[in-house]
Amino acid sequence: MDYTQIKTEKRGNILILTMNRPERLNAWTGRMAAEQADAIKRANDDPDIGAIVMTGEGRGFCAGADISDTFQSRIDGQDRNNDNGGMPSDVDWIDLVRSSKPMIAAVNGPAVGIGVTMILPFDVIVAAEEAKFGMVFVKMGIVPELASSHFLVSRMGWGHANEMMLTGRLYPAAEAKEKGLCEYVVPGAQLLDKALEIASLIAENPSRQLRMTKQLISQNACETDMKAAQKREVEALKVCYTSAEHKEAVDAFLNKRKPDFRKAAQRAAE
Repeated sequence: MDYTQIKTEKRGNILILTMNRPERLNAWTGRMAAEQADAIKRANDDPDIGAIVMTGEGRGFCAGADISDTFQSRIDGQDRNNDNGGMPSDVDWIDLVRSSKPMIAAVNGPAVGIGVTMILPFDVIVAAEEAKFGMVFVKMGIVPELASSHFLVSRMGWGHANEMMLTGRLYPAAEAKEKGLCEYVVPGAQLLDKALEIASLIAENPSRQLRMTKQLISQNACETDMKAAQKREVEALKVCYTSAEHKEAVDAFLNKRKPDFRKAAQRAAE
């Protein structure tokens, strides 16, 4: 796929995915979603990539859905995205993000509407001091999408999530962090470095086990049956105990060296 609304860059073992419509504050379109999905799938298939950082070009992160491309076209009877909460029907965004290699959002400016909901299932959110977050759906006469009424409560708690969704107001980065929406707030000039620092720490770990851990978090975060939660973990551990990555970790520890999980996985695959 040729990318016209995003751009990608490999930085060591990290993929930087940048939404690239700066003249529209990176307003979201179905085309952008398809390009994002393609880039993430390619990164997941690339053994040299350990984590993904997503950010926005220019002064905005994502100013929400492009009004003419999405809302007006739907009103005009040309709804292309009706099956998946705004996403094209062939893009299951939540499943893609939660099954993906670890993903870090580097929010460089305003993140509104889908600019927030698309990153709620990410693993870590880092914001620049000038960033703002807005769940503005009610102001557009609609309701939140992409299971954000689940993820926002998980991140912020019941009261804060209710307030954010029901007021539709913009939250400065500092307030967003205070209320649990993001993990870090840093000066804008340090944003990408901070996101890459976190991504690099994560990417040092074995890719298969990282993705298995993400799956366990997705399945068990709201599980009320602790036996079911533990069963999933035990089943995953059985796989891990026979894995090349686990054997490499044990051997590296005993021989006082740094493990090379990628090389171990590659040898096992040969």
